[in-house]
Amino acid sequence: MALGPIELLVIGFPGNRFTGGILPEIERLVDNDVITLVDALLIYKDDDGEVEIIELDQVDAGQDVAALSRFLEESNGLISEEDMEGFAEALEPGSSAAALAFEHTWFKPLRDELGDSGGILLANMRIPGLVVDEVLAAVAALEDE
Repeated sequence: MALGPIELLVIGFPGNRFTGGILPEIERLVDNDVITLVDALLIYKDDDGEVEIIELDQVDAGQDVAALSRFLEESNGLISEEDMEGFAEALEPGSSAAALAFEHTWFKPLRDELGDSGGILLANMRIPGLVVDEVLAAVAALEDE
């Protein structure tokens, strides 16, 4: 079966402080078929700047971040080690990050209906919320002039 659109999020944890606070929301999204986690990798950068890239199934079960593995349907290698090395460059020493590739499962029925009705998807792009906020602030500033 064809996948829906895939998105990659890289979430940093300065000072390696992963509290697990995002887990309930990820669980809600997965349980409601909004997303499906299709790949996930972790990056650890020690205080000396040495980088370790780890798959979720290799994480010590006692670590809070190991709880992410319960949402991973099947790791499929969408995130490459080369990608992870690039993400690691942005990390401060003594920090970590989780790279999560997820499918927009909610889109699949719409995609199927588009095809069944003869429509075609011409574009699919994501605009980060911070960019939207900046554009709206700029427009508001222009209107105030």
